[in-house]
Amino acid sequence: MYEITEKRDLAHRVSLFKIKAPRIAKKRKAGQFIVLRLDEHGERIPLTIVDSDNEAGTITIVVQEVGRTSSLLCQKGKGDTILDVVGPLGKPTHIENFGTAVCVGGGIGTAVVLPISVALKGAGNEVLSIVGARNKDLLILEDEITEASTKLHVTTDDGSYGHHGFVTSVLEDLIKDGRKIDIVIAIGPVPMMKAVAEVTRPYGIKTLVSLNPIMVDGTGMCGACRVTVGGKNQFVCVDGPEFDGHEVDFKELVLRNRSYLKEERIAIEEATYHEGTKCYERGDCS
Repeated sequence: MYEITEKRDLAHRVSLFKIKAPRIAKKRKAGQFIVLRLDEHGERIPLTIVDSDNEAGTITIVVQEVGRTSSLLCQKGKGDTILDVVGPLGKPTHIENFGTAVCVGGGIGTAVVLPISVALKGAGNEVLSIVGARNKDLLILEDEITEASTKLHVTTDDGSYGHHGFVTSVLEDLIKDGRKIDIVIAIGPVPMMKAVAEVTRPYGIKTLVSLNPIMVDGTGMCGACRVTVGGKNQFVCVDGPEFDGHEVDFKELVLRNRSYLKEERIAIEEATYHEGTKCYERGDCS
């Protein structure tokens, strides 16, 4: 069992958790993730390790309520436990002094890009971060990403805070202003990552995206997280999660991510229906 030592709400349906997992905390690097299972009846879901504390033996994750498992997780609090936490998984982000690195985070992707920004700045890079949300209330971890950046640009779709528009418009402005950019790392919704890759493609700017497809075992055995990159099959759990954004088949990725929408909807409806008896948590609903 893995104990939750802290829970904090960051925005509507978005929560930060600190989990006691000393061995993972000791080994994790920027870009890596865990796979967790709430109980013996639960599914396995991947979540990026946002931070770790070796002294406290904890790892930090940020969770957005999207499906049944993430919703059940966000109902937990300090002192509650999680049955399985496996990690660190995936290849760490390659960190070196590239020069000027632009880190782009959209929505919950801000949490994923944060540890990468921290590592890049620590390696001596000039880190220009661009983070976006639909509105000010949905913006997360602004103070943390500010500290991890040389300069932070904030965008909101509705103009309620920062730049009115999308992260791609700020990125385009930086490029058109003649700013030398050595690498771009974009993490967020698939359409956003695809848009960022299309902005940088004409300029030949190296662009990495972090993918989060359906995943089961996290060891490359099940094949559920298969993606096509540069015309070749890759498995996100062992070959990624980061890939060349100019070579990812985003159309296929979108289709594969929609494979179980019907089943997920049914699971959420069943959980809601049986919530009064709590049988949905035990997995014995009839």
